[in-house]
Amino acid sequence: MSRGGLGREAHHETSNLSRENTSIKTGHSTSPTRGEAESPSAPTKPHRDASESPSEVTFPEGGLRAWLVVLGSFSGMLASFGLMNIVGTFQAYLTTHQLANESPSTVGWIFSIYVFLAFGCGLQIGPIFDRKGSRWLVLAGTVCLVVGMIGVSESTKFWHFILTFSILGGVGTSLIFTPAVGAITHFFCHRRGAATGLAATGGSFGGIIFPLALEALFPKVGFAWSVRLLALIFLVLLVIANLLIRTRLPPKVGGSVWPDFRIFRDVTFALTTAGVFFIEWGLFVPLSFISSYALANGVNTTFSYQLLAILNAGSVFGRAVPGYVADRLGRFNTMIATVALCLVSSLGIWLNVGGNVAGLCVFAVLFGFASGSNISLTPVCVGQLCEPEVFGRWYGTMYTIVSIGCLTGIPIAGEILARNEGDYWGLIVFTGLSYAAGLICFTTARIRKVGWKLTAVY
Repeated sequence: MSRGGLGREAHHETSNLSRENTSIKTGHSTSPTRGEAESPSAPTKPHRDASESPSEVTFPEGGLRAWLVVLGSFSGMLASFGLMNIVGTFQAYLTTHQLANESPSTVGWIFSIYVFLAFGCGLQIGPIFDRKGSRWLVLAGTVCLVVGMIGVSESTKFWHFILTFSILGGVGTSLIFTPAVGAITHFFCHRRGAATGLAATGGSFGGIIFPLALEALFPKVGFAWSVRLLALIFLVLLVIANLLIRTRLPPKVGGSVWPDFRIFRDVTFALTTAGVFFIEWGLFVPLSFISSYALANGVNTTFSYQLLAILNAGSVFGRAVPGYVADRLGRFNTMIATVALCLVSSLGIWLNVGGNVAGLCVFAVLFGFASGSNISLTPVCVGQLCEPEVFGRWYGTMYTIVSIGCLTGIPIAGEILARNEGDYWGLIVFTGLSYAAGLICFTTARIRKVGWKLTAVY
């Protein structure tokens, strides 16, 4: 090719990358170039290396179809992540009613197994999403989640809750949220953080509405009918998700439905996975124990249950605002800032607040805001490291490792609580140390890509 031809081709590539309707080259390799620093524009496109193919992928970055997918994802996460965000309500209720004779650490296994399956099943669901799309996955998730909640309403023994809440609920949640997050990557690149954050607020709204509804319904209609009504709400929301969640990119040539752990050869991805592991290790401890903590410190029952709703109210803004900021200041930069805020709020406020109602409100709002990004920014950080056609595999493989932290975090916290004879300080320190480890991993991943330059957008 002539020198003039090369110049015109380079100019064409530069023009394409400058448009908001982002046009980028995609290739078959998923490994980043070692030692290569990302430019300030890196958050607007997935990572690419030198072995690129000449094919192009155009992201709509908006339009009716794209925003309907976001609405479908919002509806799906309102049900699936909404359930995940109210485990504290079920934990507090079951330990004083059906499972009053069981220890807190034993009851904690119900919710740990649920979260483990919700994230761990992504190992297989992610690659299937890449190859087959979202339709049948979301439909199967709908059946599992609704049937699981109906089963919970009839449960009276520990093993009943393991089968219904943990297994059916966990698998159902994974089948819904993995396609809900993945489908957005097919329509957005430059605005992916904002779109994902907007969809992820569904889980936070569920965390506000459902605890308040259950707290009001339990004394009026009883546990069984309260949970049946919750199952009916889930069914309506998931019908919307089934109708609207769609994919648009063709599957990657030569792709497989099987997971591939070789992607951990990418050191930045491995560090990011470790960071998310530690974050999730600590995240579900406040979500599970904030209500019982307040009760143990003399706060009245009504407000103790409402604390979880207050925390999730903060999380609404924590999922939407950081996503918008991340598209401009960098996805990893924003994640580091919010993880640091989780660390400060846990050790600086929760550790010392006791039964002070005002202090509990401050902690719930601040931690809710900061921790909201733990869910919404993780997929956009992963999307920055891989191509959209293999996002499901990378995201699912990451959460297979992370799910081990989700499985063990709540029981470890429960055991710490038991060994401290009901004193919560050890449980809170465990939460803070988990966030400290996550902060170190994310900071190291960023330094590896852009060095120590504080103003670098990454």
